[in-house]
Amino acid sequence: MKDRNHLSNIGLSHQVNVISNGLLDIPMLQLLQADGVPHAQATLPDMTQQKAEKILGTMQFIRILDERMVAAQRQGRISFYLACTGEEASTVGSAAALEPQDMIMSQYREQGALAYRGFTTEQFMDQMFSNEKEPNKGRQMPIHYGVKELNFMTISSPLGTQIPQASGYAYGQKMAGLDAVTICYFGEGAASEGDFHAGLNMAAVLKCPVIFLCRNNGYAISTPSEEQFAGDGIASRGIGYGVKTIRVDGNDVMAVYAATQKAREIALAEQCPVLIEAMTYRLAAHSTSDDPSGYRSKDEEERWRAKDPVQRFAAWMQSKGWFDEEQNKLFLEQSRQEVLSELKRVEKVPICKIDEIITDVYDVPPWHLKEQLAELKAHIAKYPDAYPKTSGRL
Repeated sequence: MKDRNHLSNIGLSHQVNVISNGLLDIPMLQLLQADGVPHAQATLPDMTQQKAEKILGTMQFIRILDERMVAAQRQGRISFYLACTGEEASTVGSAAALEPQDMIMSQYREQGALAYRGFTTEQFMDQMFSNEKEPNKGRQMPIHYGVKELNFMTISSPLGTQIPQASGYAYGQKMAGLDAVTICYFGEGAASEGDFHAGLNMAAVLKCPVIFLCRNNGYAISTPSEEQFAGDGIASRGIGYGVKTIRVDGNDVMAVYAATQKAREIALAEQCPVLIEAMTYRLAAHSTSDDPSGYRSKDEEERWRAKDPVQRFAAWMQSKGWFDEEQNKLFLEQSRQEVLSELKRVEKVPICKIDEIITDVYDVPPWHLKEQLAELKAHIAKYPDAYPKTSGRL
């Protein structure tokens, strides 16, 4: 994958008109260097110690959750998982700049934003084990979270569907006169879907207060970015649709936080969309079904590990006197124990009864769903060894 470090400057850029070799050469906002030291020209956003500690703690917790749940999938305890290791700053940093009333529409690698909002370890486990305590009654795949109380829209598997939905939801916020925006997360691979173009154009024409945040992590599963598009990333597309655009170092929490703050301010004041392209890197596999060694080198991964977003932010906090190493070790150990204990406890919680599979879809279940349920029960009864009663809840 090409090195994208040349895209660096200090300052937010909303309108770009620099042309280089026939292509837009869009700069990238970076406030903290890889070692956590601010650039000499950088103006850091206001941030309290309490907020900084919450941001760092959320990123560290999610990294522990990722490690444990990937291992749980390998052990056959859950069926699927997607880690966000290496991309924590782009999701946690942006979520920290939002208000509770803002709607989050995510792709599938934004568990950091959800944790920052207050989603508990127990709730994460309930969803991944698809048990009877999960609000969606276990009907979703693992990591397809959704919680109304936290304004976090339920995740859909099809790629990019949330993008035009976010434009529509933000238009509704505008019509209702709400002091709120919608933020929509997606990867650069999803930007190749038609929904991306429809969603951005809709938001630009109807002037919807929506923040589109693209996590450009370099790969659409195994396809590197230079094989996906020839233009200057995703930011250039926003400009083409008449959308105010910011490119930011997605491994720099402070830069992501500042960019999202500014994007929210603009989206509300001008009632318009803003696109943020966060330049980051996926250190983990795409999912537990993926082996990245088949399409990228260890050397490439190590170069990006040197830009680790968690270590960078911790170093900055240490320079402020806000980081206690012993306290942090205690927090990490407590987080590991919490994840492990909740995992062991929640995997014993029963799943929903099979009859509930057709409830909450229609007011009264129609004949064809009742017929399908009867066929399912007959199939399970015919092959009882393949479907233990503890899993079927007959």
